[in-house]
Amino acid sequence: MTDVSTDRTGDIAVVTIHRPPANFFDYDLIHDLANALDELAATGCRAAVLASEGRHFCAGANFGTGGPAADRVDSSRRLYTEAVRLFRVPMPVVAAVQGAAVGGGLGLALSADFRVTVPGARFHANFAALGFHQGFGLSVTLPRLVGAQLAAELLYTARKVDGADAVRLGLADRLADGSDPLPAAVDFAREIASSAPLTVRSMKETLRGTLADDVARATERELTEQARLWATEDCAIGIAANLARETPVFVGR
Repeated sequence: MTDVSTDRTGDIAVVTIHRPPANFFDYDLIHDLANALDELAATGCRAAVLASEGRHFCAGANFGTGGPAADRVDSSRRLYTEAVRLFRVPMPVVAAVQGAAVGGGLGLALSADFRVTVPGARFHANFAALGFHQGFGLSVTLPRLVGAQLAAELLYTARKVDGADAVRLGLADRLADGSDPLPAAVDFAREIASSAPLTVRSMKETLRGTLADDVARATERELTEQARLWATEDCAIGIAANLARETPVFVGR
């Protein structure tokens, strides 16, 4: 049974993640998302909305479920292979971001072409607070959107960004009223779908260029550093503090 549903109406569709409240991802979820978007694109869908059920868009991977380091590296490699597929989807995708888009969940949000959010949303590259390297291609997508300097600041400080600031900084594109961005995201998708579909796909291919290949290369470096840092004391401290909702005190080992 999949945790991803597709609801198509005419030329647009809403693809929804059903793992509330945090909507943690794993290989199966990203694989199912990529399959759903690929199938929509292959059947003439002009634009899709990526949404999630419940309070949060996506809190990334669940660090509360662990395993041997070798298994974690292998599963991450498989997951990133599927993640790269999201960047190759030929039709435009609009992410509807409510609540938290944290860690890899931020990476998932940035795989979309656009993001519609709400004031109470939280965009958070929290990796430095975990003692863990960024992933999901954020090494490429974050500086691509906000510039190298701001990307470095957000990564090094693990600063949280609310919905309004996300739009101001370029992390998101439109700010909806209230707490639910989905209606505004659907309206945005309809706007896109009203344009010439072959032209829009051609434009996307031109504008994205080598992005998917760049992300694929970046995830190799990200994976290598994640494996190295996973074995450090700081990573153990950071993850334990995160699970306990405490402030970590790192030791540099």
